Amino acid sequence: MAKGLGNIMKQAQQMQAKIARVQQELESKEVEATAGGGMVTARANGKQQILDLKIEKDVVDPEDIEMLQDLVVAAINEAIKKSQDMIQGEMSKVTGGMNIPGMF
Repeated sequence: MAKGLGNIMKQAQQMQAKIARVQQELESKEVEATAGGGMVTARANGKQQILDLKIEKDVVDPEDIEMLQDLVVAAINEAIKKSQDMIQGEMSKVTGGMNIPGMF
């Protein structure tokens, strides 16, 4: 019985090391999302950090700031969603689809 537990612990440690490696690799991976037909573009990494935000000058209208704000929010939200999807996809490769609470 102790040998079986030892194997489980070893497998858990190996999985933990793989997850840590994937998390580190995700820091350098990026996703991009746009809103308003490409008028606003947000770029995020695998840590769900916004790296860049580009706004085309044609969409900047002092008379309609609310539209620009909505486009910025939409682009950022989509970039974060894509980042989350990327993280989930990479982690499921390591965990075999198991959902491990607190890991990601």
